[in-house]
Amino acid sequence: MRALLLCLSLISVPWMAAAQTQEPAVLVADDVSVSRERVLTARGNVEVFQGDVSLTARAIIYDQGSGQLRFEGPLTLRDGEDVLILANAAELDPDLRNGILRSARLVIDQQLQLAAIQINRVDARYSQLYKAAVSSCRVCNDGRPPLWQIRAKRIVHDQEEQQLYFDRAQFWIRSIPIFYLPRLRLPDPTLERATGFLIPSIRTTSQLGSGIKVPYFIRLGDTRDLTLTPYLSGETQTLELRYRQAFAKGRIDFEGAFTRDNLIPDTDRYYLFGTGTFDLRNDFTLSFDIELSSDDAYLTQYGYSDKDRLDSEIAITRTRRDEYIHAGLIGYNTLISGEDNSTLPTLVLDGTYERRIFPTSIDGEFRLGVQAHAHHRSSNNTVSGEGRDVTRIHGELAYLKAWTLRGGMRIDSQLALNFDAFDTRQDDVFEGSETDVVPQAAIALRYPLSKTSADGAVQFLEPFVQLSFTGGNQANVANDESTRVEFDEGNLLSLSRFPEEDRREHTTALAFGLNWARYDPDGWESYVSFGQILRDTEVSDFSTTSGLGGLSSDFLFAGQLRTQAGLALGGRVLFDEVLDFSKAEFRGDWSNQSLTLGGSYLWLIEDALEDRTKAVSELTLDGAYRFDSRWTVSGNWRYDVEDDRTARAGLGLGYENECVALDFTVERSFESSTSVEPSTSFGFTVALRGFAAQNGTESYTKSCS
Repeated sequence: MRALLLCLSLISVPWMAAAQTQEPAVLVADDVSVSRERVLTARGNVEVFQGDVSLTARAIIYDQGSGQLRFEGPLTLRDGEDVLILANAAELDPDLRNGILRSARLVIDQQLQLAAIQINRVDARYSQLYKAAVSSCRVCNDGRPPLWQIRAKRIVHDQEEQQLYFDRAQFWIRSIPIFYLPRLRLPDPTLERATGFLIPSIRTTSQLGSGIKVPYFIRLGDTRDLTLTPYLSGETQTLELRYRQAFAKGRIDFEGAFTRDNLIPDTDRYYLFGTGTFDLRNDFTLSFDIELSSDDAYLTQYGYSDKDRLDSEIAITRTRRDEYIHAGLIGYNTLISGEDNSTLPTLVLDGTYERRIFPTSIDGEFRLGVQAHAHHRSSNNTVSGEGRDVTRIHGELAYLKAWTLRGGMRIDSQLALNFDAFDTRQDDVFEGSETDVVPQAAIALRYPLSKTSADGAVQFLEPFVQLSFTGGNQANVANDESTRVEFDEGNLLSLSRFPEEDRREHTTALAFGLNWARYDPDGWESYVSFGQILRDTEVSDFSTTSGLGGLSSDFLFAGQLRTQAGLALGGRVLFDEVLDFSKAEFRGDWSNQSLTLGGSYLWLIEDALEDRTKAVSELTLDGAYRFDSRWTVSGNWRYDVEDDRTARAGLGLGYENECVALDFTVERSFESSTSVEPSTSFGFTVALRGFAAQNGTESYTKSCS
């Protein structure tokens, strides 16, 4: 019969008094006895509770005269949710805050275990371990050592600061000592952010040789941190950095590097990328991003980014249910060989205001929109528009109304009036001002149908047709912003497919098509869209690749397929009446518990308006295969079908279990230009788990069977 002792006149009062301000201790046991010498002995399923501390043991002996508690093991001591101590025997004071545990193990956050001959517990904060070994690897009872361990003469765990301090530490792999450190400090797994070294990595490239990166994390407070990463090799001396800070209503994040190398001797090379967002009053948001690079090849040579055009922007935005406001200033910088920043619109100013109004007196919706835009070139040359600067303002007032007839027919109507004003400077062809008033009208008919099959599958079929009119004539302004036009199912019923307002489709057009979808109860989903556009007059400035030139556009066909087994297929093609394709793009993905595969294909015909002198035909593949619970191999490949050559290829091999993660990668880039040469890079990282807030999943845990 279990006995609960909350207050013993001879024993419990002194015990509680020793705890002073601590919560009273509670003892639970199967059998409790008190001798004439006032020695309390509890045996059988013994449990002691003292605040957040709990202890279980085979037996407890409390001597009131000496005030000492002796525990017969095996015993288990839990201090909060993160600290667990297992021992064969212990001597502790009555409030369990100080004492000695013998043949003990300390387990932190169920990740890191520290075994020692003896653990001294001090003030319930410090645990001092003597002749100790530390590892996060699962240790089996077969006599084999763990994959890795750190042995030390003494280890101190500061539970309050969440730190581990090692004296005379040795790092072992299996039974082999690798290196020795007289002093070592590491965070325990419960600490998310602490100043110290992070996981180093080895990087080898054909241009920079073999080098090592050793990141050092500096905690500047609860909301700020800085990471400095020296990168050293025979060809470069680089310092990488990352700074992060969180505010009450925003955050910033900067990363960059400064380099002196042998690729461009006696030259400072650098890059800086930064982002930030801040919440302002009245639902406004301030955002910015910065992208800078010292030269065209730096980002690619060091593997920091594949971007070939950099953009920096500061903007203020507000988005509400019926209102959108945006104002932004953007700066561009090209890294493409052969492009001159002085003849490109590198400085852009944009402003947009949109408003939706739902009048109570009549049905329907009014939309009001105003857009202001300006772009500037630093060149002063007026020939061929090399120094052309443009300012434009656009206004739109539209009325939309929809009806649903008794038979299910859906009618959507739209009336709009647009105002366009342009001012062009430093251009010998388009110099001057232009204004235009553009009326628009459209009516669309849709007839959605649905059917449920006997097997539970649901099908949707929606034929549609739209008649639209856009009046006026194209203003005599340069085409600076609408040189790349996409024709897809998203803009099939738009009144203009140009991406910006410097171009409009001034014509009468008939758009028609069909949407179909099927939802299977077994998890299959499929979608198909088909359509075409007919016009009474041709619209200039559409490229051949867009599929929108001439009196009739190319046929648009797009489809998607998803299955419950993890297969996803999608594609879009543009073709004419004789099945000549101007554009084709496909993407496929498939995944299960062990395998992930993905691939895409892109086809574009040559097009002078899009600065493409030859066709593009490109195939990409990527995937990963997990061939057991710990090993994973991955790869990627990009192949230029038109030139019959590999553009980029990569291979990775990873190993991961509960205590270590290893990653090896090799990448080869075959691309070349005046500033970038083909290169090969190797990377290798080793991460010891247990000294971070995150650990591996249970699926990686080693088995002892």
